[in-house]
Amino acid sequence: MPQPRKSAHSEPVTEPAHGSNRGARTRRAAAQVPDRDAATREAIAQASRLGEAEEDTAAARQARGRPGDPFTGELRRREVLPLLVLHMISDNASYGNQLMERISAMTEGVLSVNPNTMYPLLRSLESRKLIEGNWEHPERRSRRYYSITPEGRAEYERLVAEVRPFLDSVARSIGEIVREVYG
Repeated sequence: MPQPRKSAHSEPVTEPAHGSNRGARTRRAAAQVPDRDAATREAIAQASRLGEAEEDTAAARQARGRPGDPFTGELRRREVLPLLVLHMISDNASYGNQLMERISAMTEGVLSVNPNTMYPLLRSLESRKLIEGNWEHPERRSRRYYSITPEGRAEYERLVAEVRPFLDSVARSIGEIVREVYG
């Protein structure tokens, strides 16, 4: 004869006296699923709200530039990074990490470019046919070397003329700050 017992939720559950109790376990699990589903939905909702808040914060941070890198936002808007990439590959092919290191060294760390900026930029330049990428070892994913195309050379010349006034104004501003503070 089935024996009544209490479940974890203090609800009587009937189990058979002999044989398998699989049916009882299934009934107990089914009785708990709505609570677990509600808890799961709530956890997902909370995580979504946190994710949205983080995205909003990241977007605001990106719009104003990163701390410690005051010119980043304006340099990106003024197409300085595409200019630097096209300049650096105009004579010799280069790969993404090498470009990031060269830009950081050239600017003494003032303009540091991370992979989340560099690789989308390289893909964009490649999709616009301004650069061409080739794998170092085509049979496996290795370094992808980028070289400038004829269209890229024309874009490079345009950017050289367009970005120069902005860079000159930045240099003048920095010079003024140094003269004002240091005499």
